[in-house]
Amino acid sequence: MELYKRTIEIVDWNLIYCLIPMLLTLILIELLFTYRFETKKVLNLIRWTIIIYTIVILTDTIIRIAMDPERFTFTDREPYNKEYWIMFLSPLILPFTLLIKKLASNFSYILFVAFFIKIGFYFERFVLIVTHYQMDSLTENGNQEYKNLFLFTIGMLFLQGITFAVLALGYFEIRKQKLSTNQ
Repeated sequence: MELYKRTIEIVDWNLIYCLIPMLLTLILIELLFTYRFETKKVLNLIRWTIIIYTIVILTDTIIRIAMDPERFTFTDREPYNKEYWIMFLSPLILPFTLLIKKLASNFSYILFVAFFIKIGFYFERFVLIVTHYQMDSLTENGNQEYKNLFLFTIGMLFLQGITFAVLALGYFEIRKQKLSTNQ
């Protein structure tokens, strides 16, 4: 079980959190070089990555709820009941809308889904940042280490996302050239 958790954590940090920068890179490339690169194929790869990731996470969630139902109660979180349900259902149901081809070929919709599959993570980071800045304003000397670590993490995720997008585009371009030379 520990190996499974660690694998999911590695996939999260090295692929899933990088989806937004990957999609933004693809959108930018599509706008600058219209129909020049295989952006639709990379978009399809991202789509299936999201769907497969969701199936794995959904299976894990169902097993955890069946094993320990008391730990996963959302009905008694009264002041933020709706937010908990959004954070719980968005990553488990919304990605399956990517099985509809018309929605799956839309860059902005996949960007929307990529954001909402990790909405809990983004909300948690938002709360941490806001409370940290509030605490810094109460004291005269703020903690620069936290700000630098946050900016470094965001920068690394964007760099990874851009790199993955360019590598995927490069793979599909090389594949297209090999197929055209073989014919």
